Amino acid sequence: MPKSKVNSAEENYSSSSSADRRTPVKLNSSGTPRWYIVLMLALMLLGLAWLVVNYIAGPEIPFMRDLNAWNYLIGFALLIVGLLMTMGWK
Repeated sequence: MPKSKVNSAEENYSSSSSADRRTPVKLNSSGTPRWYIVLMLALMLLGLAWLVVNYIAGPEIPFMRDLNAWNYLIGFALLIVGLLMTMGWK
C-alpha cells in the first residue's frame, strides 16, 4: 500500500526541524589520565603479589596467617578491580 503524501511531508518536515535543534556534543578526546592507568596497573600487580606472597610465605607472616582464606578474596578482589578498570581505559 503506498504512503500518503501527508505522512511523507510530515516526516520530511519533522526530520529537518529536529536536525536544526540538535546540539553538538564534545567528546573527551584527551584519553585516559595517567593516574588512572597507573592505579589500574598497580591494583592488578598488588593483587598478583598478594596471592604469590600468600602462596609462598603466607604461613610465616603473622597477619596473613590470621586472615587464612580471606587472603584469596583480597588478592582476587584487587585483581578484579584492576581488570574492571581496563574497561574505562581509552
